[in-house]
Amino acid sequence: MTQRVRHIVVVGGGTAGWLTAGTLAAVSRSQRAEPIAITLVESPNIPIIGVGEGTWPTMRRTLRRMGVRETDFIRSCNATFKQGAKFARWVTGDEQDYYYHPLVLPQGYFETNLGLHWLEGEKQQSFSRSTCPQEEICEAGLAPKLITTAEYDGVANYAYHLDAGAFAEFLKAHCTEKLGVRHVLADMTGVRAAENGDIAAIETAQAGPITGDLFVDCTGFRSLLLGGHFNVPFRSCKHILFIDRALAVQVPYPDPDTPLASHTISTAQGAGWIWDIGLQSRRGTGHVFSSAHTDEGEAEADLRRYIRATGGDDTHLSVRRIDIEPGHRERFWAGNCVAIGLSAGFLEPLEASAILLVEISAQFLAEQMPATREAMEIVADRFNRTFAYRWDRIIDFLKLHYLLSQRTDNDFWIDNRAQASIPDSLKELMQLWQYHPPSDADFDRAVEVFPGASYQYILYGMGFRPECGYDAPSRAAAREADRYFERNRQETRSMVGSLPPNRDLLDKIARHGLQPI
Repeated sequence: MTQRVRHIVVVGGGTAGWLTAGTLAAVSRSQRAEPIAITLVESPNIPIIGVGEGTWPTMRRTLRRMGVRETDFIRSCNATFKQGAKFARWVTGDEQDYYYHPLVLPQGYFETNLGLHWLEGEKQQSFSRSTCPQEEICEAGLAPKLITTAEYDGVANYAYHLDAGAFAEFLKAHCTEKLGVRHVLADMTGVRAAENGDIAAIETAQAGPITGDLFVDCTGFRSLLLGGHFNVPFRSCKHILFIDRALAVQVPYPDPDTPLASHTISTAQGAGWIWDIGLQSRRGTGHVFSSAHTDEGEAEADLRRYIRATGGDDTHLSVRRIDIEPGHRERFWAGNCVAIGLSAGFLEPLEASAILLVEISAQFLAEQMPATREAMEIVADRFNRTFAYRWDRIIDFLKLHYLLSQRTDNDFWIDNRAQASIPDSLKELMQLWQYHPPSDADFDRAVEVFPGASYQYILYGMGFRPECGYDAPSRAAAREADRYFERNRQETRSMVGSLPPNRDLLDKIARHGLQPI
């Protein structure tokens, strides 16, 4: 008889578990007369990692689809608006060395490629400042919308910074109270295997066996189901991305009215970099580094120096260490189990890809849910091919930030430019871009994790210039580009003149809320 998929068991809570459960429940309830039953099993004794505090703009769609009010989310999760990332001291290490990766596309992105025209004559200011308003919005500390802007809409594109612990608790309440997710607090003690090697049930200490048709492994670095039961090997990429340690700390503001940055700040250090994320009530800060190029004591000293230099007091702050093994599982779906979150893999948080991968994995699963066990093999194969490609492209994109650095103050930067550490796929792209400007046409998938625009912002921001030069644009193309550059100047003036400071808007949301959709 055909085995229908009627019950999904998500093993593990935290951001990955609850985002997955909520996405599956919301899509199933909206599309099926008889929704799939969703059970989330969470240990009462294992704390969540809780350091992923940066999201992508996709989170707005994810929360909206789950039926979450943006006002409630912002109030409950200590959330702030994120409009991109500022990379400081990544190129030369100098005081004034910085560039932006904003969250909006360059002007006229689908009509022309402004990179070529910027190289020809607009280089008196950065590529991002020349082609989109967001760098100036961020430098001015402004929000991406007004208090009168509807929930999830924006004047400028935006994502969020959030408190990962509070976010998990918020999602838990929403999923159990609004989406019908069954929540079981129990410690997993083992797996009961079916005759074909599938998972028939997980054994738990407090709730006994919990059966299901499909299991989602959200057990974090332990990967109890995919790695433990199915023995899917882990594929390290430490030979490409050297970061393997993180020191995390929560820094209070000196004053409740301290202005809030509207972007993530990533400041390069001798053998890694420091992240700085502004939440409403504190900063989430940490130092990720390569243990092969510096020791933990020096890394912590660098972090504390940074905190003091940026107006914080490190006197009574306790630092939490997190070990990182960069890489991912060779497969993400085996049998009737799919891994989402840290159980699938983890990379340094340079471009906030961790929560994004949870979102798009859960979305893929929800939208291509196999109706039966027999159909599961086909969907699993698609899932594995899709996410193998996506992980590889993320690794390439992160490596690009190191490849273009000119720093020589530590072997960390020099070793990152060694040819042996650069993936062949990235070498191919770098060679290609010596002959024509980077664009979306350089990528062959309908949906890329990082579009061509993201590569443009990093390449031009870090000083990439073709060795051979490109063919000069025609006069008509140059006139069209000039119109887009002028449009950007006008839009920038308008937005900078009308948008409120980030802190001011969040204070108004706390008091009055945003306009409902």
